[in-house]
Amino acid sequence: MRMYREHDYCKEEKEPPRLYKIGMFAAMNHVTIKTLRYYDEQGLLKPTYVDEINGYRYYLASQIADLHQILALKNMGFSLDDIRAILKGKSEKELLMAKKQEILKELAELTTKLAQVESYLAEENLDLSAPVLIKRIPEVIVSTMEERIDTYDALFEVMPKMGAEMERLGCVCAEPDYCFTHYLEEGYKEEQILIEVCEAVTEVKEDSELVRFKVFPEIKEAACIFHKGSYDTFPKSYGILLKFIEENGYEICGNIRESYIDGVWNKESEEEWLSEIQIPVCKKGGKEHV
Repeated sequence: MRMYREHDYCKEEKEPPRLYKIGMFAAMNHVTIKTLRYYDEQGLLKPTYVDEINGYRYYLASQIADLHQILALKNMGFSLDDIRAILKGKSEKELLMAKKQEILKELAELTTKLAQVESYLAEENLDLSAPVLIKRIPEVIVSTMEERIDTYDALFEVMPKMGAEMERLGCVCAEPDYCFTHYLEEGYKEEQILIEVCEAVTEVKEDSELVRFKVFPEIKEAACIFHKGSYDTFPKSYGILLKFIEENGYEICGNIRESYIDGVWNKESEEEWLSEIQIPVCKKGGKEHV
């Protein structure tokens, strides 16, 4: 009977949990007072007690585990919304798996960037004036004209004829201007070259005998390079592009576009001509082709 009373006495005399002022709690956990106040505002870690008179916040030692969980998740890159969801009971494993996939994707992108840097460093004559970029090309409405030309120089004999037909049909060119050429047969040809000249327009019109209208879908990824100067030196720019595609694990997934920005129609010197070569690409082994 005596032992029971002593035990009961000990229970009654047990000290209440100790409360720590926000400054002490912050120092104990190597965080700032500002951080604790912010977590309070965000509903992540509420103080156990707030003095109504002076507004002081107090925390229990048992809340250290909650704070460490928040800090660990934050260090892994989780957003505050994700952390809040975990604290409310959402599966931590599910979010960790999603974060893992996100990090793996970022690593793949960084690996690609590193390969590009190494590729440039490997060049004997380093030149970053015309770098290769991977970019998205939006969906575009175009008027098109197919023609077989004797030489590449004859390309610009096609464009005035196409422009006159577009004007007759009441076409309005899109802004900014986007004029490009497709080569419709594989391989390089010196003569009898089948081309498709395309000019971006604001709307689809009814086809005529000379001009047809198409909507080209978005190209999700295209390896692109700006080319300054005569079209006779296109092979150099193509060489840089094709080397980039090969060395970075891409493959060609659609028709190559030669986009004409400045040329004989608005520049007197060939040195001022500006074009962009755009090659649709996807990662080797990928399923999405343009």
